[in-house]
Amino acid sequence: MNNTKTTAISGCIIWFLLISVIASCVVPVFFFAGVLSSYSNFAIDITGGWLCPEGTTPRQNTYTSTTTDEFGNLEPATAYELQCVDADGVVVKTDPVFYSFLWIGVFAVLGLIVSAVLTFIFAVPGGMLVTKVLNSLRVKKPGQQGRV
Repeated sequence: MNNTKTTAISGCIIWFLLISVIASCVVPVFFFAGVLSSYSNFAIDITGGWLCPEGTTPRQNTYTSTTTDEFGNLEPATAYELQCVDADGVVVKTDPVFYSFLWIGVFAVLGLIVSAVLTFIFAVPGGMLVTKVLNSLRVKKPGQQGRV
């Protein structure tokens, strides 16, 4: 196998391994960060700018609600929703769920982008290492023992 084929094979191997390992670590961290920050006013302001009609202002509304625990008992909880308010203070639109899914999705995409960048950073040194290992493992033909 010549060096070009070895480099191509090692590049594919290292790319697959790196994207698998890096993305499986980075994307869940970004997803979790999106879940934790989806209740913030910053998330409401950003997603509200995308979801609210023009001429309205995004606002976070919290209210008391209930949730069910693992035994089926009702527990008190706080619910969050995005409200789009016009200049007169009238609520034009209410979004209890989609803004949060949108915010978490943005974080997941950021995690994929960071994973891709890290994969490109580590692909070259990793590819060189795999090529070196594959070259040292390949069988030398008789008469090539003195060559490098």
